[in-house]
Amino acid sequence: MTEESTPASATPKPRPFVVDPSVMDKIRAMEHRDCPRVAELHHKAMGNSLWAQLGKRFLIELYRGLVDSPYFLAFVYEEREENGELLIQGFIAGSTDTDAMFQKLFRRRYGLLLLCAAPGILRRPQLIPRLLQTHRYSQVSQNSRDRIPGESLFCSFSPALRGKRISGHINKVLFDDLFARGHQFVKVTTERDNEGANRQLQSWGFEAQEPFSFYGKDMVCYILDLAASERVESNSRHRAV
Repeated sequence: MTEESTPASATPKPRPFVVDPSVMDKIRAMEHRDCPRVAELHHKAMGNSLWAQLGKRFLIELYRGLVDSPYFLAFVYEEREENGELLIQGFIAGSTDTDAMFQKLFRRRYGLLLLCAAPGILRRPQLIPRLLQTHRYSQVSQNSRDRIPGESLFCSFSPALRGKRISGHINKVLFDDLFARGHQFVKVTTERDNEGANRQLQSWGFEAQEPFSFYGKDMVCYILDLAASERVESNSRHRAV
């Protein structure tokens, strides 16, 4: 998501998002049966990320645990293949409270997740210091704002869908859901040199916070005011009444 300058904190007002009903019809809530495919998409798109380096098996069990969490929000986009079967081509995963979600997850599934992560850790023992940093993520990433629990965490799509506005639609579904649940803000963290992600977040009206270093990378936390965004459907509908 390669520029050395910090993304501007003030972004132009985004244009209204034009929804394609045919795309929305292919988006649904993530289920248990989706975890292997979601883990595969996550691994393909984010293979160099910390958790992806722990392996596909770890990702599968991670998502299986998350789907059971009351704090977890996730949606998948699926299309019908030539053989008639539906195949997930993209997903987005977020949370209504990231800290509480992961604390509960690791308390409940610590042993299984550690077992699944062990092969990746043995192959790359240099990951251990980074894993030990994970609990500090919220504190470090949000150094200039009150705590914002609503967050978009992971998003990935098949390369064939790039440029088709599918990611915009599934982002909108997540943001609408968070706002409907009473969240005024949502945050997204990305790498500072991820040009595509920075550009997309700015186009949505996200405001960049101060850069920070985490997992040995330069990162930026973006925050969107859902209550002020014309792209949030429930908010737009309220204003139209």
